Amino acid sequence: MTVGAGVIRSESGLSEAAAAIGKLIEQPADEPGTPGWEATNLVTVASALLAAATAREESRGAHWRRITRIATTSTGRAVWISHSTSVLCRKQRLYRAIPRRMTVMDETVDRQWVGDLVRATIEEDLAGGVDVTTTATVDPDQISVAELVARADGVVAGLEIAEMVLRLVAAPDELEIEYSVRDGASVRTGDILMTIRGKTRQLLTAERTALNLLCHLSGVATLTRRWVDAVADTGAVIRDTRKTMPLLRSLEKYAVRCGGGKNHRMGLSDAALIKDNHVIAAGGVAEAFRLVRKAYPDIAIEVEVDSVDDALIAVEAGAELILLDNMDVPLLREAVEKVSGRARLEASGGLTLDQARAVAETGVDFLAVGALTHSAPVLDIALDLKES
Repeated sequence: MTVGAGVIRSESGLSEAAAAIGKLIEQPADEPGTPGWEATNLVTVASALLAAATAREESRGAHWRRITRIATTSTGRAVWISHSTSVLCRKQRLYRAIPRRMTVMDETVDRQWVGDLVRATIEEDLAGGVDVTTTATVDPDQISVAELVARADGVVAGLEIAEMVLRLVAAPDELEIEYSVRDGASVRTGDILMTIRGKTRQLLTAERTALNLLCHLSGVATLTRRWVDAVADTGAVIRDTRKTMPLLRSLEKYAVRCGGGKNHRMGLSDAALIKDNHVIAAGGVAEAFRLVRKAYPDIAIEVEVDSVDDALIAVEAGAELILLDNMDVPLLREAVEKVSGRARLEASGGLTLDQARAVAETGVDFLAVGALTHSAPVLDIALDLKES
């Protein structure tokens, strides 16, 4: 451990130490007693430490990583890519490290899950095993500098995802990345978002996958910012819905936050949302509310209604949030007046950007906009090779 996981660390040294500890794990256990327990504890701690140190690629504190990965903000301030923690799994003898939720990108996005998603997208592009065009036209040893450049005005989201794609395709010691902006930044046409230096083959192989994710998430952030700007100073909050692309919900909701919006439910267990079909199945708004409260006494209950009368029934039942579905501005204003602060109100369904401010000025607390995630146009971003 002193040699492989001391003050100066490297990928090869950590790998060799992990292999040595792995051999110890496979050895027969000692007889019960203090020496055996101490040995078990030492091996357990060493396994967890090595796994976490391997996952953490940057230098930090007293520990120096030979290949340093440090992100910087636009002002040059260092920002650590992630904290790591080790999870001890009963089903595994060598315990695996799971990085904590991303700290540069967002505290609510699971880095390991994102890594799995990014690997799957890369494999989709490389299903045949090779980028035939790039392999045929680019020398394997050629080095290039490339820039991610905005081709339109908008808000950026997903730069770290693009970096993950690049780092998974490229060799760890053959890539240098410099950020010019961070997620959530407003950019203009021609602005440089990121500069990358690495092998040309790897840059071009990763290009489309990185841009697919970056352009989509930036499009979500850009559209969200337009809605947020439209209701500025009204007190209303723009929120998303669960109308997301399969498997991209976590990232799309992150992009909504980059654009200044807020998230509603992540999944079906976050809160109870009684909709029209639940009301029909239960036999009424009040009965549906009673059944949910009986089954889940501590969960927040939201009710979707399409009339002011049903909104008042939901209020009397104890609903904490009422979704006013497909109501025009006069009806929304009436609902706000009659509910009179006894529950939070959200306008949903049929909303357009042109009418957003008028809806917000009725006094509703939220505008739920499914279009933020399910139909946002991409923000045009390109990867340009500058020199070789």
